[in-house]
Order: sequence, then structure tokens, then C-alpha cells
Amino acid sequence: MQSIVDIKLKELKKWFNIRDNVMVAYSGGVDSSLLAQIAYLTLGSKAIAITSDSPSIARKDLADAKELARSIGIRHIIINTFEIDNPDYFTNPENRCYFCKEELFLAIKTLAKQEGIETIVDGTNSDDLSDYRPGTKAGDLYGIQRPFVELKITKAEIREMSRSFNLPTADKPSSPCLSSRIAHGEIITFKKLNRIEKAENFIKQISGIQILRVRDHGDIVRIEVGTNERNLLLDEKLLDMVDCELKNMGFKYVTFELSGYTSGNINGNSLLK
Repeated sequence: MQSIVDIKLKELKKWFNIRDNVMVAYSGGVDSSLLAQIAYLTLGSKAIAITSDSPSIARKDLADAKELARSIGIRHIIINTFEIDNPDYFTNPENRCYFCKEELFLAIKTLAKQEGIETIVDGTNSDDLSDYRPGTKAGDLYGIQRPFVELKITKAEIREMSRSFNLPTADKPSSPCLSSRIAHGEIITFKKLNRIEKAENFIKQISGIQILRVRDHGDIVRIEVGTNERNLLLDEKLLDMVDCELKNMGFKYVTFELSGYTSGNINGNSLLK
């Protein structure tokens, strides 16, 4: 007897099969990587993956997305987006993601028209509907389709499907843009984004930690790691190295979130806003 995941995977393949062509908003994360895999599997050269390159995207994430697209075989196009030039974005309101996605989807829509592509998809899944995601409104504005939502496919099911294709993203932690490390209302700058990325790269390199957020609160930096990885940082030599390196980057105080990583925690502590 087929499992629910097997049935949904067949439905997903059928969803793409009945399209003439498709353009995938592809970040290289868990969700969009599976979409790129299925799109290429079913449509071949009629499938294109589009990735945005901007200052809020970590260089490693972009490099990983390029490598995975090559591995899948799908045609991959990198476009530059400039949301950080938009005051509605860099002033960092609660709906910041809307302005990022608005620019992204406008650029993708324009390119799709040039390429003769009729269907644009993103990796929003059914679990995302219970979360606050202002970017989905921008998707609605530009007619972005969401096959995972239409077929009621969850994040866990996406990971299981990804394992069946041996995708390296199957167990990849979520990796939102670097701007998500800056509290709403605090201005987003190139300098802040660059400092956050360097800090996270340094900590990962010396500790082996996988789930990490370096939260920028001005003079204060708050380090969050996965709850099961906190012990990896609780070493005197490592703590001294992190303290020294991050202070050299310009932070005055280097702090450690004892409770570990929590999604959206950048705005969860009013004392640090």
C-alpha cells in the first residue's frame, strides 16, 4: 500500500506534468529545491530556476544554491534585486518581507514574460499558512502559484520526498535572509548585514554549530544556537575566541541566549530592542 507521502509525490509530479513550462522561485532551501527537482524531472528544459542575489543573502547560501541547481540539471538564472535601496524595506517594518518579495516577484514576472513562461511557483508549504508571512501577499499580487499549498504538502513531507531524491537539503535547517537578524524598526544597512554574515561564518567554522542566529541589537549581539547544540559553544576557549572576534567587528557586548534558538526571536525580548 502506498504511503500518503508517495501519493502526494505522484500528485506533485502530475501538477507539473500538466503545465507547458514553469519558473521556480528558487532559494536553494528545503522547499524550493524539491520544486526545482520535480520541475526538471517532469519538464526538463521547459523548467527554469530563478535565484535572487542581494546583500541580504548569505554568500554560502547562494553558492550552495548554484551547486545544487547544477546537480539537479535545471537551467539556473541569478538575478540581482535591490530591495535594500527601498525605504519601505531598509527601515525594517514588521511587513519588511512584503517589499522584498514584491521586488523579487516583479523581477521574476518580467523575466518569465521574456522567456515565454506561463507558470511561476514558489515553495510556500501548507505549514506556512499558520505563520505570519507578509511576503505571501506579494505572491498573490503577481499570481505566484503554490503547489505545496494546493496539494496540502507539509514541511515534514517535503523533507521525506527530498530524501527519496537524495537532495542534500532534506535535513537542512531553515536559513532566512540576513535581515531577519535585525529587530523590526532598526535600520538595515550593508555594514550590519556584512557583520552578521561574518560573525555567523566565524562561529560555525570554529564550533561546527549548524543552527545559528547572530541577532544584531546595535552595540549588543545576541547569539542563538540550536537547543541541542548549546554545549558546542560552552567551551572557555571558544567563548573567548567568539568574544574577541565579534568585538573586533564592532559589537560592544557579546551575549549568549541561554534558551537557545527560537524562530522570530529577534523581536521577542523587549529589553534588547
